[in-house]
Amino acid sequence: MKLNRREIILTATAGAMTLGFRSKAMAATDVERVNDLIARMTVEEKAGQMTCLADSFRPFNPPNPQAGIRDEGRLAAEVKRGRVGCLFNGYGVAGARRAQDIAVKESRLGIPLLFAGDVIHGLKTVFPVPLGEASSFDPELAERTARAAAEEATAAGLHLTFAPMVDIARDQRWGRVVEGAGEDVYLGRLFAAARVRGFQGRNLRRADSLLACAKHFAAYGAVSAGLEYGSVDISDETLREVHLPPFGAAFAAGAVMTMAAFNEINGVPATGDRELLTDILRGEMHFRGFVFSDYTADEELIAGGFAHDARDAARLAVQAGVDMSMQSGLYIDHLPELVKSGAVPMQVVDVAVRRILYVKTMIGLFDNPYRSLDPAIQKTRIATSEKRDLAREAAGRSIVLLSNAGILPLSPISNQRIALIGPFSEDRDNLFGPWAFYADQGSGIDIANGLRAALQNPDSLTVTPGCHVEAEISGGLAKAVAAAKAADIVILAIGESQMMSGEAQSHTVIEIPAAQQALAEAVAATGKPVIIILCHGRALALNGAVANAQAILATWFLGSEAGNGIADVLFGKVDPSAKLPVSFPWESGQEPFFYNRKSTGRPVVSNVTEYKARYSTTDNSARFPFGHGLTYADFVLDNLHLSDTALRWNDSIEVRARLTNRSTRRASEVVQLYIRDRVASRTRPIRELKGIKRVTLSGGESIFVRFSLSRFDLQFVGYRNQVIAEPGVFDVWVGQSSADGLHAEFTLYAEADNKGQK
Repeated sequence: MKLNRREIILTATAGAMTLGFRSKAMAATDVERVNDLIARMTVEEKAGQMTCLADSFRPFNPPNPQAGIRDEGRLAAEVKRGRVGCLFNGYGVAGARRAQDIAVKESRLGIPLLFAGDVIHGLKTVFPVPLGEASSFDPELAERTARAAAEEATAAGLHLTFAPMVDIARDQRWGRVVEGAGEDVYLGRLFAAARVRGFQGRNLRRADSLLACAKHFAAYGAVSAGLEYGSVDISDETLREVHLPPFGAAFAAGAVMTMAAFNEINGVPATGDRELLTDILRGEMHFRGFVFSDYTADEELIAGGFAHDARDAARLAVQAGVDMSMQSGLYIDHLPELVKSGAVPMQVVDVAVRRILYVKTMIGLFDNPYRSLDPAIQKTRIATSEKRDLAREAAGRSIVLLSNAGILPLSPISNQRIALIGPFSEDRDNLFGPWAFYADQGSGIDIANGLRAALQNPDSLTVTPGCHVEAEISGGLAKAVAAAKAADIVILAIGESQMMSGEAQSHTVIEIPAAQQALAEAVAATGKPVIIILCHGRALALNGAVANAQAILATWFLGSEAGNGIADVLFGKVDPSAKLPVSFPWESGQEPFFYNRKSTGRPVVSNVTEYKARYSTTDNSARFPFGHGLTYADFVLDNLHLSDTALRWNDSIEVRARLTNRSTRRASEVVQLYIRDRVASRTRPIRELKGIKRVTLSGGESIFVRFSLSRFDLQFVGYRNQVIAEPGVFDVWVGQSSADGLHAEFTLYAEADNKGQK
């Protein structure tokens, strides 16, 4: 039961560097300090260090459901007694300093508190939702925005964030697709590592380093039917091959915390799953940090039918490997008695406390309990112009041009009359997306204001909503049709509200709401050219006038600079270069749908569809496939060449293709490398992404884009969960999406096979 060898090495190395006993990062004095504390702590104080509660010392986002909320007075008493180790989702330095004063000056042992928060894609400056940012196919951009978010979060008195979410999500009905990097493992690994590096920076002791917590361990994105908090029934191979690698990448990048998932896997809830949280996480993956429960997830073992009562739930969670309980209070309520009775060995508790204290030591809290609690920094580092500039860049880089019949880009200096129609036209309530509750609602740039700022003649723009997100407006449709008839071009801003994505927002149908679809049909009937701006947090099944518009832009929830980012792309100030991290299906009923699916023994070949693996209403393709995204330039690939058609066991081959920009515009393209193992001891996906290269070319320019492949890129989880590569023939494609590309083939030869030798 092993992972990719390189990932294991990287993960183990990261663990040694960050949490290794007496490692270079952990001075002997720090180890002695932790040992001394544990020796002096009562079991109640140990349970306190293992408890995380909602922060009532300062303004905070009320958790949902609101369970066990303590007012400031009661919470202060708990901190003073050493019964709290971490507070979460508060905002502001002043309240955090009050709480820390109590912890270090009034509690018996003076152990400082950790302050945590859900800073998923920005604090005050909000960047595109993670799924949108993943569309950039540029991990370096995600690292930069995570760094900016960390600077703001630490200035506001936080030490750690419950991010990144690295779940691979292949069912667009699941609302939390919006929080991750999409359906692909390779892309997910790149973005997991980038966001960890961005949040944490180069030195965990710096005041602007924000600890990352990779979540949700594991396979939360595989919940059955996309149903939030649902069950997962999954093979060991799929768990290890699809859902664990992004966590391995996050740990290798330095993440020292992870969060147990809400879901169960094969009948065992993750919060009580010792095989998952101890054998796999710590044994196979060599993780040396500590594990949070999700919000009251340990208590939910009772309703899930896995624990008899709260005492039993606490026992199961701590013995499984959950080090810190969030919000339920089960550990502080039950661990002392569980230890006294012998139901939980003291050694189990000590190991968990040691992990938590080591993390506090790593970030320098014992030496400086007021780290990241500087009122002067809070006033100067948040919502700066530089961060707004980055938000605008990230917004433009996250927009996917799905289709374009030559109507885009628009000219900002023409005399064309533009009608901006739709419920998101002047809407500021849905710019940020879910999990952006620290943001100031009035600070975002809506679409209308973004367009007006870009137009030479702002009066050429008329704006009308037409309808609400899910309901008609009296007379709204007539006004929208009149505006369309009076215009030369219609921009239709439609989609989902931000409350329709995120946690607890599973949908059975992933289509444009009926009221907005009716608006689109009515506007299209005027005969005026229509540009669709989609606001959304998942892939959508597009129909009718929406699917047939002259241009479609997938703009997700773009954050603080949404309107400016959209205007930049519409008017050609920024050339679109983003690619889809999720497949857009033809119909909702195709979900779960993902490009790297298996072929089956009866694939559709040469349009023969009878008795083949397909739905009767549609085939197995996507309307817009993973990796798809147009530009305003004209990029073409040709001249595919392999350095050798024989890949020797300990060697590599180069795959190259020529990319040419046939237009006169300077623009960027993301070139993608895919493979397929034709015959294997376990059936393999029809394609797998193995490389991406972002290339920027001037008009008329060409360049050879080069990739390298070794046998490690061809490995998979085989018999008895062994990671293997098997000799044989492989297909390779170099293309601009998962559904196209130049094709070649090569053969991997076994180590002792001289046929592969020259």
